[in-house]
Amino acid sequence: MARVLVLGGGLAGLATAAALGSANHEVHVLEARPFVGGRAASYALPTGETIDNCQHILLRCCVNLLDFYERLGVRKAVEFHKKFYFVEPGGRTSTFEAGVLPPPLHFTGSFAKLRFLTVRDKLAVIRGLLAIKSERKKRKDLDEITMLEWLEEKRQPPQAIERFWRQILVSAINEELDRMAASHGFQVFWLGFLASPNSYQMGVPAVPLGQLYAVEAWRNLPKVQLHLRTPVESILFSNDGVNCVLAGGVPWQADLYVSALPFERLAQLVPDVQPLVEKWEHSPITGIHLWFDRPVTKLPHATLLDRTIQWMFNKDGGRYLQLVVSASKSLLERQRADVIEIAVRELAEFFPEVLGAKLVNAHVVKEVRATYSARPGMEAERPGPFTDIPNLFLAGDWTRSGWPATMEGAVRSGYIAAEAVTQALGDQREFLLDDIA
Repeated sequence: MARVLVLGGGLAGLATAAALGSANHEVHVLEARPFVGGRAASYALPTGETIDNCQHILLRCCVNLLDFYERLGVRKAVEFHKKFYFVEPGGRTSTFEAGVLPPPLHFTGSFAKLRFLTVRDKLAVIRGLLAIKSERKKRKDLDEITMLEWLEEKRQPPQAIERFWRQILVSAINEELDRMAASHGFQVFWLGFLASPNSYQMGVPAVPLGQLYAVEAWRNLPKVQLHLRTPVESILFSNDGVNCVLAGGVPWQADLYVSALPFERLAQLVPDVQPLVEKWEHSPITGIHLWFDRPVTKLPHATLLDRTIQWMFNKDGGRYLQLVVSASKSLLERQRADVIEIAVRELAEFFPEVLGAKLVNAHVVKEVRATYSARPGMEAERPGPFTDIPNLFLAGDWTRSGWPATMEGAVRSGYIAAEAVTQALGDQREFLLDDIA
């Protein structure tokens, strides 16, 4: 069996390690921080609370992410929700869930009762969803146009775009509709809403994200070792490829190497990669954590319409709420106090109980480099797992995984990289699971 060095302990690196470890290879994961998980991690605040950097969710169509959790024995720590709550300013709430009809008609009863869309909006959305079903394999330009251009082509009314299409897609892809390739929007709605009656169900980890990948979770994979506080400082090359990696002041050698580092960091370590990443941009996510002295809502979660805040997750009986703003460029230059003030003010428009509650604590996390910007034309720029260096492979949500930059995309990239490693070793294995449709 081979010795493999994985650079980076985010989800892509961990998925690579889990796959290769299950194939009995010796895997060492080098992570700069004192915890793994990358942008889907949790850590302790000085006040003692353990928080996720931002609430991460998955859908049942994320089959590879669920497989990864199964490998670590933590799949039961994810709770699935069948109902989505859309809340308007003023507090009016609509519930969205599947019914008894077969797909793609399974949302018919629930969709008809949505109060935040007019009849005209609903008819337009139905036409749009049917167009996705019919065009997804026929159109050849979906990676060259934006999702907004496609929606305008389908004559979607402004309110339908803002309250339905944008509300779902910006959160899923972490980019605005006028900058998002239409291909990604198609994939979200096809796999998440149209292809299966339960694929839309939302999984929310019932424990801090860090517990999903804690050292204890790796006991079933003894061939995998995690090395924390071990930042990669340089990669040394010879005529045959990578000779060793200098990390934490120590040289590390292996038979094969997998970089699961962000694209901008990889470009610093491997000069030949620089032209590959010159066109890439980041899109930020902001997580806002609010603790109140009393419960302010009974809803487990909600998508909030027409305001800066997009999602609310109830983490402790309505006293601790985690808010998410995807594609949050408008908040990057705002001071912490301003972001908190916006969040509390807007939250009170949806949940009046906020007005009588005292804010006990607050924390803001700005993930400036949360994901790559999924603009039109970028899909062709995403590299596969192989490089021109024979013993160096690539993983990461920015590589060509078949999915956008999500947790599922990151795990898929790790499995794809692991398959490439086994191919190079002459012992081809398959780890990647097919999409549900």
